[in-house]
Amino acid sequence: MQQIRLYILMEHEDDPRKCTAARLTKFEEARSVRDRSRIPGGSIVLDPEAEKSISREDRDAVMKLGLLAVDCSWNQLSKFPFVRAGLRHRALPFVLAANPTNFGKAQKLTTAEALAAAIYILGFPEQAERVMSRFKWGPVFIEVNREILDAYASVETSAEVCAIQNDIVGRAP
Repeated sequence: MQQIRLYILMEHEDDPRKCTAARLTKFEEARSVRDRSRIPGGSIVLDPEAEKSISREDRDAVMKLGLLAVDCSWNQLSKFPFVRAGLRHRALPFVLAANPTNFGKAQKLTTAEALAAAIYILGFPEQAERVMSRFKWGPVFIEVNREILDAYASVETSAEVCAIQNDIVGRAP
């Protein structure tokens, strides 16, 4: 079974006891990247400020080079760290958080939720479910978002993902 290599750049801004990224690296679901120069060039980085949404059109790049999440505090998000040149930045479309701190809030995701949503959209729902199974509340994230994640995963391009997102949030495309 193919799966996506997951990388996490740890900024160490959150409470380490609640850090989902640390848990993913502990259980070897993802690799921690300490040296930014070791991130494979051309890989996809999840960036909430990106102009393009993640979609199945990113699948080949992610399969070859991996998917990177930056683990940083929501309070520091306006200072999203420079990762490195040559990476493709992608945002996540609308999904709801299921973590205990931000349950039901749109886009207030943990690093684990962000990675799971991305890999689900890329066509790897089993890997997304395995990632979320590392948390008591994790399976709820998939359950709450399954219908919209399936919709995002059913289309090919970022534009199509954005059109679905616009329908979901009630805006005209």
